[in-house]
Amino acid sequence: MRSYRIGHTAALRGVGADTLGRRLVDGAGPTAEGDEPVRRIVPGPAPAARAGRSYPRRTRRTIQALRTLRTARVAGAGAAALLALSACSSSGSDSPPSSTSKSSSASDDLSGTVTVFAAASLQESFTTLGKEFETAHPGTKVTFSFGGSDTLAASITGGAPADVFAAASPRTMAIVTGKGDAVGTPATFVRNQLEIATLPGNPGKVSSLRDLTRPGLKVVLCAKTVPCGAAAQKALAASDLKLTPVSYEQDVKSALNKVILNEADAAVVYRTDVKAAGAKVEGVPFPESAEAVNDYPIALLKDAGNAATAKAFIAFVRSAEGQKVLTGAGFLRP
Repeated sequence: MRSYRIGHTAALRGVGADTLGRRLVDGAGPTAEGDEPVRRIVPGPAPAARAGRSYPRRTRRTIQALRTLRTARVAGAGAAALLALSACSSSGSDSPPSSTSKSSSASDDLSGTVTVFAAASLQESFTTLGKEFETAHPGTKVTFSFGGSDTLAASITGGAPADVFAAASPRTMAIVTGKGDAVGTPATFVRNQLEIATLPGNPGKVSSLRDLTRPGLKVVLCAKTVPCGAAAQKALAASDLKLTPVSYEQDVKSALNKVILNEADAAVVYRTDVKAAGAKVEGVPFPESAEAVNDYPIALLKDAGNAATAKAFIAFVRSAEGQKVLTGAGFLRP
């Protein structure tokens, strides 16, 4: 037989101790379903009754249900905490997308043709860069128009369709920017220096810029409006020399070809052109060339039909990979 203290049982039943005592004396046990009948009463204090507190009517089954609910709540809170911790841990362990991934994703979006107007002296190196760019970005194509920078600038301001302009001097780039046909500020990506090109073996025995002024020596210069011609005039002025060439050519390749075709004994061209010609000519450096080094700027054009791919090509030209090709061709770093 079980014994219950009146105070404790009254608290569980939610009634006063006196009321519960009367019910028990009258022989009425607890009536809630599932409660055990009380067989014997052991007198004892009734704290709840003395304190004047009242309790809601609760059975053992109700109390058990509340305990189960409390346990479920605690378990749920713990599970939520574990999930939150797991999420935090997971997000902390995953590194953010690298810039390489982003650039790779961006490169996948490049497509279409890019038209580049470039100084004639860039022909070999830009042709190589164009092929490398196409390989790196499948679906793209780079087309070039090489020539004298002043002629190209005039074409651009006249409405010729192009995406990128790479000039052989800031002065010729200014023709384009002055008309508002370029976007942003042009960036210098390389520099170039003059050199004398002679026939193989240097039969004219040319060893200096002054030697070009000798009577009977056929010398070719670029036109004064072309960057290589303007640089040659600057070098001659620095040496206080005057030279009358047999012809003025519209771009540096034309001046070089006069020597290659044996139509001239020497030509003042860029060191990059001498290197590109290989065994067809012989190069003669001269110190005055240091006074006439040309900066080469590159810019995105305002009416570019494929601006996104054009920007990517410009970035490639200025990148470490692009600079490797350009310096390998004889250009100087900016």
